[in-house]
Amino acid sequence: MQCASVSDYREWARWRLPKLAFDYLDKGAGDGDSLENNVHAFRRLQLRPRVLVDVTKVVTDIDLFGHRYSAPLIVGPTGLNGLYWPDADSILAKECAMQGLPFVLSTAATDLLEDVRKSVSDHPLWFQLYVHENRELTLSLIARAKNAGYSVLVLTVDVPVHGKRDHDIHNEFRLPLRPSWRLFDDILRHPRWAIQMLTHGTPQLVNIARSLGQQPNLLAHAGVLSRAMDKSLTWNSLDWLRDAWTGPIVLKGIQSEDDARRAQQCGFDGIVLSNHGGRQLSGVSPPIDGLEAVAAQIGDSMKVFVDGGVRRGEDIVKARALGASAVLTGRAPLYGLAANGKEGARDVLKLFLDELHIALQLVGCPSMNMLGREYLR
Repeated sequence: MQCASVSDYREWARWRLPKLAFDYLDKGAGDGDSLENNVHAFRRLQLRPRVLVDVTKVVTDIDLFGHRYSAPLIVGPTGLNGLYWPDADSILAKECAMQGLPFVLSTAATDLLEDVRKSVSDHPLWFQLYVHENRELTLSLIARAKNAGYSVLVLTVDVPVHGKRDHDIHNEFRLPLRPSWRLFDDILRHPRWAIQMLTHGTPQLVNIARSLGQQPNLLAHAGVLSRAMDKSLTWNSLDWLRDAWTGPIVLKGIQSEDDARRAQQCGFDGIVLSNHGGRQLSGVSPPIDGLEAVAAQIGDSMKVFVDGGVRRGEDIVKARALGASAVLTGRAPLYGLAANGKEGARDVLKLFLDELHIALQLVGCPSMNMLGREYLR
């Protein structure tokens, strides 16, 4: 199948995955309005090209935390990726390394963080952290990421509890999957996926298991993630984090100018404007809508990233024009991975980079660093 866009890969993934797996990847919290608004917010932004500009060569590479990357595009943290393809996290990391892009491994990864590190030799990797009530578990994850050579810590701060996802209720999605006629019928309709699961086994939250010193047990460790988040975490209780991690720390899940300013005052190195891809709370505004005000307020004191709804190379241009240091994408590479493994993930990343290059040429801007509000209508 020849795919021309992320949307094409989305449809291929829909065809290949059972409904419960595709819905877990594709849908958002509640009625899905936050997710839909994320995508539509980028579409509402209109580019304003400049003509008769020399765009024989365009420069897309940027510096982030002392490393040079090919473009301001980060593959963000996503959990349970083994539900879509075996060795999913290692595949995504390797494809990012091939394209010169940052990759953020999730706490809820289904590949060991040490194995992901080994799979990409010396390419920079970032690690996403959830803070659990079990502080020893959290410190173990941090220490392991540090020892394995991960360079940036991304602390997710918008999940004191998991959001309500109607689609999981409708699909009776629980971990581990429990037998039912509905599930049996769904799996029978997707034999290739079923054979992969039988061959490689049910995906496990292996990093949680190892840091707890236990054998992988999806039911128990999914419970750790869903019920044992540290709900008491506040701005005043993060000093221990700086003691445990000496590298750059980025807060992911900022949704207001006040919290962005607070992160700046607390000395964090970056923030991600994010509503968790619309997966946490229904009825919240798209992160891109608040980007310009936050970026203007923060200035150059720390990195400002944005995610949610990034589907095209043009979206990267729009976010940079509004002041973003880079964008994060989560679902898009997963559509490629779920559809066609490493080839699909690779193609999605190439689509982004090709579209970004074309967009810069057509908008009349030869360098990412020259983009500003004047390129948007």
